[in-house]
Amino acid sequence: MTLLIKKAKALVTCDSEDRLLKNTNIYIEDGIIKYVGQEDKEADEVIDASDMLVYPGLINTHHHLYQTFTRNLPQVQNMELFDWLKTLYEIWAGLDSNSIRYSSLVGMGELLKNGCTTCFDHHYVFSKESDDYIDVQFEVAKELGLRMHAARGSMSLSVKDGGLPPDSVVQSQEKILMESERLIKTYHDPSVNSMTQIVLAPCSPFSVTGDQMKEAADLARKYKVRLHTHLAETLDEEDFTLSKFKMRPLEYMESLGWVGEDVWFAHGIHFNDEELKLLNQTNTGVCHCPISNMKLASGIARIPEMLDLNIRVGLGVDGSASNDGSNLLEEIRVGFLLHRLNSSKKAPSGYDFLKLATKGSASLLGRSDLGSLEVGKAGDLFMVNSNRIELVGADLDPKSLLGTVGIKGGVDYTIVGGKVLVKDGVLQNVDEEKIVYEGKKEVNRLLNR
Repeated sequence: MTLLIKKAKALVTCDSEDRLLKNTNIYIEDGIIKYVGQEDKEADEVIDASDMLVYPGLINTHHHLYQTFTRNLPQVQNMELFDWLKTLYEIWAGLDSNSIRYSSLVGMGELLKNGCTTCFDHHYVFSKESDDYIDVQFEVAKELGLRMHAARGSMSLSVKDGGLPPDSVVQSQEKILMESERLIKTYHDPSVNSMTQIVLAPCSPFSVTGDQMKEAADLARKYKVRLHTHLAETLDEEDFTLSKFKMRPLEYMESLGWVGEDVWFAHGIHFNDEELKLLNQTNTGVCHCPISNMKLASGIARIPEMLDLNIRVGLGVDGSASNDGSNLLEEIRVGFLLHRLNSSKKAPSGYDFLKLATKGSASLLGRSDLGSLEVGKAGDLFMVNSNRIELVGADLDPKSLLGTVGIKGGVDYTIVGGKVLVKDGVLQNVDEEKIVYEGKKEVNRLLNR
C-alpha cells in the first residue's frame, strides 16, 4: 500500500531542524514515510495537498475514554477533584462492556476528527463482573484504524481502607496483576510502527496501595512496558500523602520506585523547585492537561520551567468529564493562551505547544518512530485546508497557527500508517450516524442505572 501526499502547500515537519517545507511531496509505503521532497512518485493513492497545511499526527498521552458518557453533568460542574470523583464513582460503577465500546468509539472518533493519530487511554474503573474493557478498547481502535496505547489502570485502596473510591470499583492486588500480565502478553507490541502497546497505570496515591504501586513497577520493568499515574494534581492530594505517608506526592512515588525514563505523570501541577530538579535528574516525564486543570480549578502546571529544565513534557486531553471534549487541537490553543497569560514572554510559543503534542508526547510513550514528518518515521499526519474562511490572513506562520489561531471544526484529513481515516472531516471506517445513535442510547442507559 502506497500513498502520495502531493505538493503540500506547507509541511510542518517538527523535525530536529524545525523545518517548514513548501510545495512538498510525502511518499508513504507500508505505513512508513519513504520520501519527503519535490520529486514525483507513483502511488496507489494520491491526495492533492496544494491547498493543505500538513502536520505530524497529534499524540494524546492522558485520557479516560469511559468518561465521555458523563460529560456536562450539572451536578458536578462546580466541584473540584475529590468531590467530583466521589460523585462520579457512583455512576462509573455501572460501566459495562457496551458502554466501554461506545464511549471509546465516540472519544476516539472525536480525537481522529481533530488530528490525533495515537491515543493513550488510562482506564482504571472495572466492575466485579467484567474485566474485558481493555480488550474492547483495542477492538474499537482497530475498527477505527487509530494507533492505541492502553493502560491497565487499577484501584485497590477503597474508602474503608483510607482511600477515595468506594468498594464497588476496587479490585484485589492479585486480580490486578494477573490481568495486567495477560494484557501485556496479548497486546504489547514494542516493534517499530506498532499499533498496540500496554502501559501499567495504578490510578493515584489516594486510590491504590503502596504495595500495588511497587508490584506494578516490578511487573512493568520485567516486561519493559511503561508506567503512568496521576500525580501532584491538587493540594488535596498533597494533604493526603502528607497525612498518610508523611511525604509529599513525588517523594512518596520515588520511595516506591516510581521515577525514571519509563515513568510519566499526569498533571504535575504542584511540584516545587526541588521536585522539578528530581524530574530532570531522573528523566521522568509529565503530561500537561491544561483544560482539565482549568475546569477542575486544580491549578497551572509550571510548564515553562519544566521546558527550561529539559523535563520531558507531552500533552493530553484528560477524561472527557473533566474536559468535556476529546480534542487535542483545543489543548494546543488553550495551553498556549493559558501560559501566555500566566507567564508572558516566558511562555512556550504556539509552535512549542505543537511540539509538546507531537515529539513531546512521543517521548513519553517511548516512541522514536512517531512525532515528526521525516523519512523513516510512521506515516501519521493530519491536513487542514488553508482556504477556510476562518484562516484567511491567518496562515502566514503555519508552525504557530494551531496555538495562536487554532482550528475550528475539525481537520480535513487524518492519516495513520499511510491509511486515510478521516476524509473531508468524516470518519472513513465507521458509520458516524450509527455511533451517535447507539452512543446516545448508552449514555441514557448508564445514567439511568
